[in-house]
Amino acid sequence: MTDLAKYRNIGIFAHVDAGKTTTTERILKLTGKIHKTGEVHDGESTTDFMEQEAERGITIQSAATTCFWKDHRMNIIDTPGHVDFTVEVYRSLKVLDGGVGVFCGSGGVEPQSETNWRYANDSEVARLIFVNKLDRMGADFYRVVKQVKNVLAANPLVMTLPIGIEDDFKGVVDVLEKKAYIWDDSGLPENYTVQDVPADMVDKVNEYHEQLIETAVEQDDDLMMAYMEGEVPSLEDIKRCIRKGTRDLAFFPTFCGSAFKNKGIQLVLDAVVDYLPSPTEVDPQPLTDEDTGEATGEVAIVSPDEPLRALAFKIMDDRFGALTFIRIYSGKMEKGMTILNSATGKTERIGRMVEMHANDRTELSKAQAGDIIAVVGMKNVQTGHTLCDPNHPCTLEPMIFPEPVISIAVSPKDKGGTEKMGIAIGKLVSEDPTFQVETDQESGETILKGMGELHLDIKVDILKRTYGVELNVGKPQVAYRETITREVEDGYTHKKQSGGSGQFGKIDYRIRPGETGSGFKFKSTVVGGNVPKEFFPAIEKGFASMMKEGPLAGYPVLDVEVELFDGGYHAVDSSAIAFEIAAKGAYRQTMPKAGPQLLEPIMKVDVFSPEDNVGDVIGDLNRRRGMIKDQEAGPTGVRIKADVPLSEMFGYIGHLRTITSGRGQFSMEFSHYMPCPQNVAEAVIAEAKARKAEKK
Repeated sequence: MTDLAKYRNIGIFAHVDAGKTTTTERILKLTGKIHKTGEVHDGESTTDFMEQEAERGITIQSAATTCFWKDHRMNIIDTPGHVDFTVEVYRSLKVLDGGVGVFCGSGGVEPQSETNWRYANDSEVARLIFVNKLDRMGADFYRVVKQVKNVLAANPLVMTLPIGIEDDFKGVVDVLEKKAYIWDDSGLPENYTVQDVPADMVDKVNEYHEQLIETAVEQDDDLMMAYMEGEVPSLEDIKRCIRKGTRDLAFFPTFCGSAFKNKGIQLVLDAVVDYLPSPTEVDPQPLTDEDTGEATGEVAIVSPDEPLRALAFKIMDDRFGALTFIRIYSGKMEKGMTILNSATGKTERIGRMVEMHANDRTELSKAQAGDIIAVVGMKNVQTGHTLCDPNHPCTLEPMIFPEPVISIAVSPKDKGGTEKMGIAIGKLVSEDPTFQVETDQESGETILKGMGELHLDIKVDILKRTYGVELNVGKPQVAYRETITREVEDGYTHKKQSGGSGQFGKIDYRIRPGETGSGFKFKSTVVGGNVPKEFFPAIEKGFASMMKEGPLAGYPVLDVEVELFDGGYHAVDSSAIAFEIAAKGAYRQTMPKAGPQLLEPIMKVDVFSPEDNVGDVIGDLNRRRGMIKDQEAGPTGVRIKADVPLSEMFGYIGHLRTITSGRGQFSMEFSHYMPCPQNVAEAVIAEAKARKAEKK
């Protein structure tokens, strides 16, 4: 099949527990891809195939699958809803042409749905809305539609209305064609009858039908004029207008049903075919300049006849080796061909290509523009790299990932596990761009950094179960620094002259605070040759080597200037080593007199809060020694910007979710160092001394 007009690349995204994975299961069943539906609550769904997913009943990584409906090929990605894994949603939306936003009929528009909706707006992805779980207690379709308008500031175009609610939910009315679809109690998706609209709903259906047509014809001026003059547009014309409006994000066709009870899914699949864009109808991906990252004005035209341009959007390690998920934007990809990775400048040969169905696969020999496929065994490809034709190098717009906000120190429980841990962590880092690792030079510990406590918790769990690495996990850490606050003039003499060749070095110097960010600086103003020039480097080296450990708590020292203004030497006994030892002694003698001070890292924090909770959020940030910098109101809530010490931010996400009923979110990044308040400094110094004593 090569007709690109019959492709649909769609993602299913929503808040935790709105029923994305169940909806995906039903779609696969209806399209004949699977014969028995697996339930999330039994840990048997097709797309949640990781142990951790089956156990916790949550989706952690996005899974891709392909199916067919009415001669159209659908590439579907089921994404996670949890805030710590938003990166999965973000990178999936980046490569999709359309999406289905699933909302819970009783929970409505929840915070994570807001985030995902914001991401989808940023990526300009056309969407349908599916209000799910209408068979649940407290479900209310009309309330959710109102929330979509108010909370998401979006325009829902109601396409179906529910017949009955909660336990009496029987089916849906197609507003456009004014037909009722009623399912029987067998629970099978295909057992439905098409009937006339129930008598008690006729007025409501007419009202919504009129709204639908009025909204749709706004997309075509000629049709609109004719409609105002009383002419009724044809079904084809209305569908064409809905398709255009959906693609231009003017409105979002809204459907309802119950995925679990198999009611209403067919109409959503029909709508994917009828209204969501094919790869050729979406604005083509812009190409960027490799060096500057600026847009070049060129685009990747979606056509199999163009040069190859593809984006690697996900790396996954499984029992068959490393899989690289790729969205092909233009051109063709064939087995055995050589491609260029424009990020590394290296070429790779395409070995096995597969079409994914969760963790099963079908071998392919070629793929083309519009396809989402996986390639087995690519070497140096990372998330966000562009793969292209070596004769036509280009770079697609890269993905930008948030910086990790929390770190923990880990070490293997047994000595032999170090190498095993290194290999396993390497694999996890290549799969997930928001998970980072570094080695602490001072303690030799391995530091893991991630998006939140759940994120790191699951990474440690995967290391343990998938890779068999048992870890000791430390508590989250802060990187403090030290500096001095006043100038001191001092002198120091190092001499050792008992028997054999002696050592002698005398220096007079000033130590003073440097400018912020200047680091360590050394200068000499000695005149008259009291200290020969050849000893200056040794003196500088002596001072510099001591700056790694401050006088208060042993943290690195920032922003200190040392000026050498006089001294003395001995014709025989002076040497470079003698002056270096003199400088080290001078540091130990003088630094405690120079008003040493502890500095702490300050984070730039950006909190998103619903309007009702702004007061509580600001009060809480103030209690955490935060300085509020700015507030700006948006359609869905308020963004508060503040500077807060990192040490006060541990466990913040849990606290924020509590005060905002789970709707708040935050991101933070390092901003600068600031002096610690006295009480905080005392506690840190006491802890450092205790640690030192322990090591001895």
